[in-house]
Amino acid sequence: MTRAIVVGVDGSKESRAAADWAAQEAVRRRLPLHLVHAWLWQAVDVPMVQDREEQAHAARTLLQDAEKDLTYRYPAVEVSAEVVGDTPVSGLLDASERAEMLVVGSRGHGALVGFLLGSCGLQVISASTRPVISVRVTGEDKATREEVVVGQQGGVEDSASTLRFAFEAAAARGASVRAVRAWNLPPILAYSPSSMLLIDDAGGLQPYEEAALDQALAPWRERYPDVPVATHVEIGSAGQVLLSAAAGAALLVVGRRRRPSPVGARIGSVAHAALHHAPCPVAVIPHP
Repeated sequence: MTRAIVVGVDGSKESRAAADWAAQEAVRRRLPLHLVHAWLWQAVDVPMVQDREEQAHAARTLLQDAEKDLTYRYPAVEVSAEVVGDTPVSGLLDASERAEMLVVGSRGHGALVGFLLGSCGLQVISASTRPVISVRVTGEDKATREEVVVGQQGGVEDSASTLRFAFEAAAARGASVRAVRAWNLPPILAYSPSSMLLIDDAGGLQPYEEAALDQALAPWRERYPDVPVATHVEIGSAGQVLLSAAAGAALLVVGRRRRPSPVGARIGSVAHAALHHAPCPVAVIPHP
């Protein structure tokens, strides 16, 4: 069964931008598009008019209008829509389990908004087992080059899911990939004799990091021979190096390690920096 691209809609300009991006991605990848609006009736103990049916009708109308608009503007895409009777976080996470990816809206350099109020956006991104793409409305998100920038960390297996998504996105766009790896000088005591030997054999730390990036890219270069690849290895903060490389890019792809946290939702410092400061859409890819 073909997985659809799922996008959360709530009528805000942020969610409209997300829906538009998702529809364009559906065209590129020849995938169906599924719109989701999470709405759950919860009576509150305040002196105000509370009409359940009226609110339900408003939710259905909002979704129907979005479906009609996207169907008209993207006739090649199979568009469906669904009002989910659940909280936003649970509803979107459940829908994302059956999706190729989940697309959500984001505002400027702040938190996710609309149906993802406060910590909800963080919870969706940190808990989803599927890629989540954050699309923002800033007036400055115009790509100046057809390039997908991807951050690479760790070894070959650590970054496989992230690189796979980046190469797939680039191939769908007819774009190039810029793979970025940042590194820092670790404490000398952190090195074992065997690791120091590997670094010496590579000719130093910078060549060692460059070789590690090339090794991680090798299987994806082979699988996507028509996708041009540029590499960037730099000493410094991973978030800052990646954001600098992503200026003007069409898409930024970062990884997020799937692991439980005793202090609640966590996405990692690099993904956090990308989501808050990158002017382009950001794809967060979960991996073991």
